[in-house]
Amino acid sequence: MQQYLSPNWSTPPNIRAYITTRNGGFSQKPYTNFNLGDHVGDNPKTVQKNRTKLKSDLKLINEPIWLKQTHSTKVICLDNQITKSQPEEADASYTTQPNVICAVLTADCLPLLLTAKDGSVVAAIHAGWQGLAAGIIENTLLKLKTITKLEDLLVWLGPAIGPKAFLVKDDVRQQFLQKDPKTELAIHKHGENTWLVDMYAIAKQRLHAYNVTKIYGSDFCTYTDQELFFSYRRDQQITGRMASLIYKLPQ
Repeated sequence: MQQYLSPNWSTPPNIRAYITTRNGGFSQKPYTNFNLGDHVGDNPKTVQKNRTKLKSDLKLINEPIWLKQTHSTKVICLDNQITKSQPEEADASYTTQPNVICAVLTADCLPLLLTAKDGSVVAAIHAGWQGLAAGIIENTLLKLKTITKLEDLLVWLGPAIGPKAFLVKDDVRQQFLQKDPKTELAIHKHGENTWLVDMYAIAKQRLHAYNVTKIYGSDFCTYTDQELFFSYRRDQQITGRMASLIYKLPQ
């Protein structure tokens, strides 16, 4: 079974990016098998064993810098934080330094990996619906704007719950519309007070608004692909987490 995915995009030769699947690890049910989240109830020793395997498999020089994700809009710079011992609360990170590994954990939420076309900066975003609605993508782009031209960014939209599976009630729809009324184009009525949300389309709307047009991925559904992905909704909120990683090598 497939254990790792690699984005299909045209990045500079110094960029490395990977997405884990649920396959190949040591966790037992309901976290079978390659759970990398240490906050979901899995045995901490097993999670560490999975993380050690991740580092070994991908020949990572450093540990990924894991965040304490809270569905916020907080973005942090990881420059000079290779040895940080405690996760910092944030839902996106970026760096200009080589071998500093930006990472986010997901299981239905949308992971975004970003790099400049010259390989000068990389970033990873965790966009749950709350963060997506509130502006986690926009906040990350405003940080990156100080480093590179936004039109030079490449973005990969990783595995998330798909547009035919993400069913919400009207209160969630209203939170999206309050941020941007054009979001309505990506939300479709399903039934009485229920709506289907296309998070991929919303992410593209937010990126396009900042002249980011080189966008890849967006062809997954964690909810329906049980063989490859964990799904918070499908697995009734008790499940593992996949990791999306990006870093740059020295140029």
